[in-house]
Amino acid sequence: MNDLKKCKLCPRNCKVNRYKNKGFCKANNKLKVALASMHNWEEPCISGDNGSGTIFFSYCNLRCVYCQNYEISNGGYGKYISIKRFSHICLELQKKKVNNINLVTPTHYVSQIIKGIKLAKEKGLSIPIVYNTSGYESIETIKKLNNIIDIYLTDFKYYNDEYASKYSNVSDYVLTVKAAIRQMYSQIGNPEFNYEGIMNKGIIVRILLLPGLLDDAKKIIKYLYSTYGDNIYISIMNQYTPVRETKYPELNQKVNESDYEELIDYAYNLGVRCAFVQENGTVSESFIPKFDKRGV
Repeated sequence: MNDLKKCKLCPRNCKVNRYKNKGFCKANNKLKVALASMHNWEEPCISGDNGSGTIFFSYCNLRCVYCQNYEISNGGYGKYISIKRFSHICLELQKKKVNNINLVTPTHYVSQIIKGIKLAKEKGLSIPIVYNTSGYESIETIKKLNNIIDIYLTDFKYYNDEYASKYSNVSDYVLTVKAAIRQMYSQIGNPEFNYEGIMNKGIIVRILLLPGLLDDAKKIIKYLYSTYGDNIYISIMNQYTPVRETKYPELNQKVNESDYEELIDYAYNLGVRCAFVQENGTVSESFIPKFDKRGV
């Protein structure tokens, strides 16, 4: 795969030969997966009653200091598998009647994923494919996914690159995620659902409220709604969980509940109606999957 010989799959543009070396994400040329299972805690139109067939990939091109999946994103826990095995995993999940195949932190494996999805479709894979990403994507990589991905489930983490630099070691996050979402929307268009309310295609943008970043989150919502209106869904999340102590004291605490309520009110008063919100009680490590290589 030529893409991996001078890797530019993500905006970091490491340009390393991943057959010989590793870039920022720490991934080599082989797929590495930590968990493949039915997941019931995504947005309602993704999980539904049957669950989402999630495949958690090891490593990450962003590696936020507060990552809830630190064990796999930074630690690289997982198992190396072949592209053929990946295609079989997709088919095995489909046999369990899940609503979709949900690719979690897939960016650095796009080349292998495209081959694996095509192989699985030749063998009967027919359910929607979800691209579950941090949002730090290059336009060229998103273009490669045209006619492969049905649903983009993307984060929009910051509206100020000062926070992106501080917490995710990246200086160009805001313009990059805006451009990526534009490309996603140009491919997917408006959302479509089946008769049970499960999304067949569309874009969901997640905003995880971080401690102290209420005003920043408001700016993200304002931008998304003024740009896309109700043609995309916005998922406003309160589940930030400080699972380990960081060097930033402000991150070592839970989100203020009143801040979250204010953010929801702000979105509603702005006119946002196509949105998901979370109830109290989602701040818990019980919502973090146990990475034990099941299904891999």
